[in-house]
Amino acid sequence: MTAFGLSRCENYAPGKAGCAGEPYRRGVRNLLVGIRGRQPRCAQLATIVGVAEAKNNSDEILKRVPIFSGLDPAELSFLAQRTAQRRFGAGETVFTEGDPCTGLYVVAAGHVRIFKSSAVGREHVLAIEGPGSSVAELPVFDGGSYPASVSAVDDATLLFVSKQDFRALCLEHPQVALKVLRVVGARLRRLVGIIEELSFTTVRHRLAAFLLRLAKTSATHSESVLELTLPANNQELASQIGTVRELISRNLSRFQAEGMIKIEGRHVWITDRKALEAELESAE
Repeated sequence: MTAFGLSRCENYAPGKAGCAGEPYRRGVRNLLVGIRGRQPRCAQLATIVGVAEAKNNSDEILKRVPIFSGLDPAELSFLAQRTAQRRFGAGETVFTEGDPCTGLYVVAAGHVRIFKSSAVGREHVLAIEGPGSSVAELPVFDGGSYPASVSAVDDATLLFVSKQDFRALCLEHPQVALKVLRVVGARLRRLVGIIEELSFTTVRHRLAAFLLRLAKTSATHSESVLELTLPANNQELASQIGTVRELISRNLSRFQAEGMIKIEGRHVWITDRKALEAELESAE
């Protein structure tokens, strides 16, 4: 008797006519065929379960997005069913400035950078967005192309909502459009601030402001010292404050020589916060 409950003939030889083991061979063949026949159903079931889990995850993610807060569970579920999950590796482009707008994105995991590029390849980072942020709401409404480029900072998962579905949602729920205006308004204020910094401040001033902003959002405290981590390299840091990497290196070294900070690799300790804050108040 085998593990499958089929009798095996001791004198069984494959293909031997009249062998008592022939039913065993047929039984094994039928069993294997049955297993193969069930595999597509198992795969189909796994797909259904996966889709259901992805939908539930989308519901939870959309609930945390400012422009979708206030939608009831049924409305969130309706929207989640119309989202597409897309994954991007670190450095991978989500869309490029000038591409036709097909919809907006919601950051589910990871981070993305929104940036402008010059004809000679210089970049200026407008924002770094993380989980719960929405990206590219404006061109969905005005019908234009994407006004800036977006790429993944690290491995990122985004939810895509098509332009047609989002417009239909706004027609059904006008409060969503009002929340979009609030988000776009905040970004406009931030862009005005960037223009002001680039027009009226020095690189030293902008770098000090950047370090203090980073300290507020991500620094760890150790007595009177703030520890923070800089972007991956000075080129990326230069892109975020509108300069070149050589000036970043020079000004970081000056801050360290003046006792305001201590640098080890990409780690920075702010040792004299008051002196760094005084840089923002000093005359240009």
